[in-house]
Amino acid sequence: MAFFSNRTVNLLNLHYTIGTIATSGGGAFFMVYLYKSGIGVAGVLLALAALFASRLLIRTFLLPLAIRIGLRWCVIAGSIAMGISYPFLAHVTGVNASLLWLVLVSAAADCIYWPSYHAYFAALGDEEHRGSQLGLREAIAAAVGIASPLVAGWLLVTFGPIAAFYLTGAIQALAAIPIFWTPDVPVPRVAPGAYRAALSGAALFVGDGFVAAAYFLVWQLVLFIALGKDVMAFGGALAVAALVGSVAGLFLGRLIDSGKGARAVWISIGVLVAVILMRTAAQGHPTLAIVANALGAFVGCIYVPTMMTAVYNQAKRSPCVTRFHIAAEGGWDVGVSTGLTLAAALVWLGVPLAWTILLALIGATTSFILLHRYYRTHASELVDASAQPEEAVKI
Repeated sequence: MAFFSNRTVNLLNLHYTIGTIATSGGGAFFMVYLYKSGIGVAGVLLALAALFASRLLIRTFLLPLAIRIGLRWCVIAGSIAMGISYPFLAHVTGVNASLLWLVLVSAAADCIYWPSYHAYFAALGDEEHRGSQLGLREAIAAAVGIASPLVAGWLLVTFGPIAAFYLTGAIQALAAIPIFWTPDVPVPRVAPGAYRAALSGAALFVGDGFVAAAYFLVWQLVLFIALGKDVMAFGGALAVAALVGSVAGLFLGRLIDSGKGARAVWISIGVLVAVILMRTAAQGHPTLAIVANALGAFVGCIYVPTMMTAVYNQAKRSPCVTRFHIAAEGGWDVGVSTGLTLAAALVWLGVPLAWTILLALIGATTSFILLHRYYRTHASELVDASAQPEEAVKI
């Protein structure tokens, strides 16, 4: 398997796997714990919307930092900062100072980490193996997610939030260790046309942000309520979902790399829409909720490689991968904060929480149009390249 030959990508996937232990462990209980602290459904959604909206302002400080220290150190610093943010969650007991600090620290950590990580992966990955490398990453992450939510749920119930979220933060910080053995990627001080080249990625991420807001974040509350607000039942449902999705990404990743990206778009978005509709109907039906959640893991393992292959490849071809992902992450924040705010408003107006999951259809439609357009173009480029003499292709 040629996509295993890139040592740097393997180290990046190891880093991502360790981080996933945190995000699928204590991180999976982020919204659930806020809800249990007494903030209420609309309050939780607005708190998350404020977190993502504030990243738009904080992110303006990332580019000077990246130019000064390089992408590798930004990924390391971001991973450690995300680890520091988790303990603040343990001290939230309602709308208090701890909630404000949680929002601000988490937003700052995310601003450093995610654009840097995406830019780093885009720069160091291989375009010809991008789908397989991403598929492997998501499959490993899904496999890790089988045990993590069960352990985190047990810690939360048995020892309380301090044990659960402080340990989660420590694991997230330790995820930085593999990055010390990867090369640095310098960020140019000037990159004409970089932000213009990032418009396509930002548009894709606006759609993906809408999907994340309703399909993923709102769904966590719907699932928790459908399972009787039982922390261990919630963790068990997440574990079942991870088990179902642990092999799907490899199949779709190889489909993308073989020039069948447009087919991958139809499959991933089609399944996504089907699960959106299923999740909308799951409120008050625990069995249906567990099934819908399990299918969601399958969606994640096929949707993420389809989406991120397009984004990473466009970023690598742009004048500056860092500026590309700063702009793209800004688009994601616009999508997710808008989606969460709309969901909160609908809940406040008396709309059932599960119905707000339908907002994800806005993002799914946007993603389908833009991804299908990208992969049709990309497939034609592959055909054109393969029709030329080998010497011409090398040049």
